[in-house]
Amino acid sequence: MATIAILGAGTLGGAIAHKLAQRDHIARVRLIDPAEGVAAGKALDIQQSGPVERFDTQVEATAVDGVVGAAAVIVADPANHQNGDWEEVGPALVEQITGLTRHTPLVFADASHTSLLDQIVTKLGVDPKRVLGTAPSAMVSALRTLVALEAHSSPRQVAINVIGSPPASLVVPWSSATVNGYPLTECLSPRELARLQARAEQLWPPGPYALASAAARVVEAIAAGELRETFACLMAQDGQLSVQAVTVWNRGLRDVLAPKLSGMEQVQLANAMEATAPSR
Repeated sequence: MATIAILGAGTLGGAIAHKLAQRDHIARVRLIDPAEGVAAGKALDIQQSGPVERFDTQVEATAVDGVVGAAAVIVADPANHQNGDWEEVGPALVEQITGLTRHTPLVFADASHTSLLDQIVTKLGVDPKRVLGTAPSAMVSALRTLVALEAHSSPRQVAINVIGSPPASLVVPWSSATVNGYPLTECLSPRELARLQARAEQLWPPGPYALASAAARVVEAIAAGELRETFACLMAQDGQLSVQAVTVWNRGLRDVLAPKLSGMEQVQLANAMEATAPSR
């Protein structure tokens, strides 16, 4: 079983550490934060809940070199900033981590990490296949819940995704979504679909528990190495950040799956990507 390192022991970082420990698919979780005392206290608190919640995952606080040997490094939120912003220290700290881990996947868990992810790829020259943002997967989880409620089904029976560029240019390909294997467009009326569309626009940014669950699922798949589960992730492609349906393995990104879009959705996506195209 693998080790996962988490950069940041704030609300999100603690939630991710707890989620990974609860799921008990990872041998060791290392919390890393400039506020070492906070990280140590949070790690101890989670570790002490193990006998009650019946997990064996080891949770510990370490220095930055704790990223060495990790199957993946999750960038979460710092303990000493309530808004979760790394401000000036973030890029330098991530740069230090990339120097210690030449091939380890970097997973950016917060919805606010778009610019930080972009800097890692464009300014530090990190292989884009190593760098993924998992917040869109949390939004997909929320979408599945909304669709299931509207269709009187279970979220597990809903297949849906998002593409585009967050936050303002995300596109939901409703035409390829399914419920119990049937096209969503055949299960719901145009009025119900319009209601879903209106609610979907309010789902960004996801909350910390949804973000934690999404990051945990992705790094577990990375640690497993060969699982073919599909995730909605933010990635750098052709010099531009976009959300794509991807599969992962122990080096990060493995495959990008082309979405099936209606004519209208193709236009929406083209307009969204043009609006967010980099000016550099």
